[in-house]
Amino acid sequence: MKKTLLFVWAALGVLASASAQDLIVRRDSARIEARVTEISPTEIRYKRASNPDGPTYVLPLGDVRSIRYANGEEEVFAPAAALHPAEALAEAPAKTPDEAPESIPPTAPTAPTETSAPTLPEPTASVPDGPLRVGDYYNRNGVQGIVCYVEANGQHGLVISLDEAMLPWSIFRKPDLRTVGTASANDGLENMATLERYIEANNLSWDDFPAFKWCRSHGDGWYLPAIDELLAIGHGYHGGSRVRSSRQARNRFNDALRSHGGKRMDRMVYYFSSTEKNDREALTSHLDLQPPYLVEIPKSSKFLVRAVHRF
Repeated sequence: MKKTLLFVWAALGVLASASAQDLIVRRDSARIEARVTEISPTEIRYKRASNPDGPTYVLPLGDVRSIRYANGEEEVFAPAAALHPAEALAEAPAKTPDEAPESIPPTAPTAPTETSAPTLPEPTASVPDGPLRVGDYYNRNGVQGIVCYVEANGQHGLVISLDEAMLPWSIFRKPDLRTVGTASANDGLENMATLERYIEANNLSWDDFPAFKWCRSHGDGWYLPAIDELLAIGHGYHGGSRVRSSRQARNRFNDALRSHGGKRMDRMVYYFSSTEKNDREALTSHLDLQPPYLVEIPKSSKFLVRAVHRF
């Protein structure tokens, strides 16, 4: 009898442990059943309760109203804690039809970044006929694409390829996972050079890294963007900010792609960056309005890829 009771109590303990979960309440009232793994001054990292061994998701702290932990404690966060002041002010006006955000979430796992545009490295070449703006067609010195990011003076920035591909970051799976060292968050060219050195040192081939090979095949200077470069593209795609969307800016960007024989960018799926998370995962981002904007994806998975070139 004692053994039976002990077994029952043990089983109940396992069930209680399995069902223990945290509840994240966002400021838009959305609720996420999760296991919170880390809280920093700017973001919250968590795993979905339904998939505790799955990817780690990240939310800006300013998007979170409260967390009710599995033990019953509740933590409430100050409003707009993670928003840039200018962006907080931008939330106040009513949205026009052209600015209204779509409610459809991305079609891939979701997850980190900030809502302000990231800082990118200095470009290495100049444009004689500037200034340029996001959505302009670019065809100079053998480089053809659409301007996807510009600095304040319009003389420097990034051009994105007209085409895209669905490719894995690398071909390696367990037990042959490996860290290659492409850790730069804001410089895809640096990541490209790091990978080239890794390939040479380990007697590998660009075929082992299909996303990088595809970008490299576009010619000298083309590369797989780093994660901050991808995030900057996402901001430009929506007119400079994801606090409010501009359908006009988005249409201008995609119309430029289509009118020059390219393929419109899909805001509902994730694009690979060159930034490595660890031996198993790389960072990806989407173009949709709704955060979080970044998620860690297995390198061997196939996701969309676009090449970029500096001007």
